[in-house]
Amino acid sequence: MAQAQHTDGPAVAGSSGLVLPSTPFSRRADRVIAWMGEAASWLWTILMLLIVAQVILRYVFSIGSIKMEEMQWHIFAVGFMLGLAFTEIAERHVRIDVLAEHWPQRRRLWVELFGILCFLLPMCAIILWFAVPFVITSWQLNEVSAAPDGLPFRWLLKSFIVSSFALLALAGLSRLSRVRAALRPGH
Repeated sequence: MAQAQHTDGPAVAGSSGLVLPSTPFSRRADRVIAWMGEAASWLWTILMLLIVAQVILRYVFSIGSIKMEEMQWHIFAVGFMLGLAFTEIAERHVRIDVLAEHWPQRRRLWVELFGILCFLLPMCAIILWFAVPFVITSWQLNEVSAAPDGLPFRWLLKSFIVSSFALLALAGLSRLSRVRAALRPGH
């Protein structure tokens, strides 16, 4: 994965078309998120190799494995969840700016600010509010797969719900700091 464009140097327009300056907070937060995104990107290679191995075992040697199947969806889930924050800082998430692409920069910045404050951060807070007890219960029960030959440590997988939305909230705060900097008078 490539690093987000805004972490170093002057303000650069991302795929949203917004020119956002970096801030000390955004640089630090984005470094953490980019590092996690880079680490998570290796999961896709591991997942592909695991899928190929399972296909060979199943169709060439007639050997099936519930553990391998569960491992695939565990790796997919972790890679997807950890990638959420990276897509926010790198502006690689889906944006439909049919109206906004024709608006002046300042109006777009206000809409971005509104979206972060009213949608992104509250959504992360609500998910974290409900996910933390969910994960704690899973840890306390030492939750495992319901499948007879499934993977242990289901609680570990569920922990990534909290990790990923905490990182997404951090990415939202990073972007918020950049939007606020862009809205300052004289910018």
